[in-house]
Amino acid sequence: MVPVRQTSADRFWDRAAETRPRAELEQLQVARLHACILRLQQADAPFYARLQGIDPASIRSLDDLARLPFTLKDDLRDHYPFGMFAVPRRDIVRIHASSGTTGKPTVVGYTRADLELWADVLARGLVAGSLSDDDVFQNAAGYGLFSGGLSLHDAATRVGAMVVPTSSGNTVRQVMLLRDFGVTALHATPSYALHLAEVAAAEGIDLPALPLRAAFLGAEPMSDALQDEVAEAMGVAVFEQYGLSEIIGPGVASGCGNGRWLHVWDDHYIPEIINLETGARLPDGEVGELVLSAPTKEALPMLRYRTRDRTLLTREPCPCGRTSARIAKILGRTDDMLIVRGVNVFPSQIEHALVRLDGLTPHYQLILSTRGDRQDELRVRIEPAHHRGAEAGTRAALEGQARAALHDALGIQVIVELAAPGSIPRSEGKAVRVLDQPTHE
Repeated sequence: MVPVRQTSADRFWDRAAETRPRAELEQLQVARLHACILRLQQADAPFYARLQGIDPASIRSLDDLARLPFTLKDDLRDHYPFGMFAVPRRDIVRIHASSGTTGKPTVVGYTRADLELWADVLARGLVAGSLSDDDVFQNAAGYGLFSGGLSLHDAATRVGAMVVPTSSGNTVRQVMLLRDFGVTALHATPSYALHLAEVAAAEGIDLPALPLRAAFLGAEPMSDALQDEVAEAMGVAVFEQYGLSEIIGPGVASGCGNGRWLHVWDDHYIPEIINLETGARLPDGEVGELVLSAPTKEALPMLRYRTRDRTLLTREPCPCGRTSARIAKILGRTDDMLIVRGVNVFPSQIEHALVRLDGLTPHYQLILSTRGDRQDELRVRIEPAHHRGAEAGTRAALEGQARAALHDALGIQVIVELAAPGSIPRSEGKAVRVLDQPTHE
């Protein structure tokens, strides 16, 4: 059942669900886990045979989640394409998939009920960011196997906004439509939003002077500094949207504007934080790997899916009145980690260190190579802001500041190279930050 839409001033899509008391919420979570385990034990899919010896009644609280095995991305790849679907194929009405840049894509399916659920949780996040039927919503995310385009389209339509389905690419035209259609809200990746702002400036369009007031950004980790950069360049409030296709897509967690925490819609997506190495559950407030269970999804329910995203969890009350658990911004992915001379390095650490420096932009690349003496070498290419760095003295000073900041952040020496403005490729989807190069002398 679709909730009655609230007013934009109220900023709740489903107040009863979003403000449910914690004790009642945890009872609901346990009941939904019981039902999910029973369904999977009866599913006609060999993967779920591993649940046959588990008594659903043994899950009495969220602490008992540790009785259940983890689910990994490799499980989806090993059962490619449809081997983990828990319903007959005739019940699947949509497919999405990852890009598959590191192997076969991970394929996810949706029933009609799954699509309804997806639009509902995304509507919560959009309304938390003040979207209403008074808005013009430009959706600059890809419409296709990538899960961000169609899902946000459906949710914004459900909220009642006028949706402009531009998809990604053709950035000059995107900027023209932002201006000509009086767009008030935008959905994009953080890197593409920043690219839109650059193109608008080049076209002589003052984005902060337009009606555009909100940006719903996701699909990439976004540091505080990058969020502030987008907010300033576009003149908007930024509301981060977190998700991953294996769970459902965007709509797992959303920002409400009170700090940089994201509300996990944990009546449907149950979060845990675990130790990266041991898999042991960690208490709230400690940084570890985010694990999610999605017991209400029909086509592809998930139990204890290891997201590989690093963050921390809190259940402290939020000033907005929502009672859901919240996660901090994603600090990086464990599978994005680089090991440089024995030191663990995450791209997010580099972004945090560089974007805070005056005179540099968030456009950067990391180039990892091995010298002839078998020593790892990390080279960081970054663009200066506003065409700074053209003079040798200014260039050397910026490079020196960046080297010092990165040494403080990482504890190792890296090579810093200022790139020509506009030379680092802009992405219409997820930004590519890390490049590998062969061994060199």
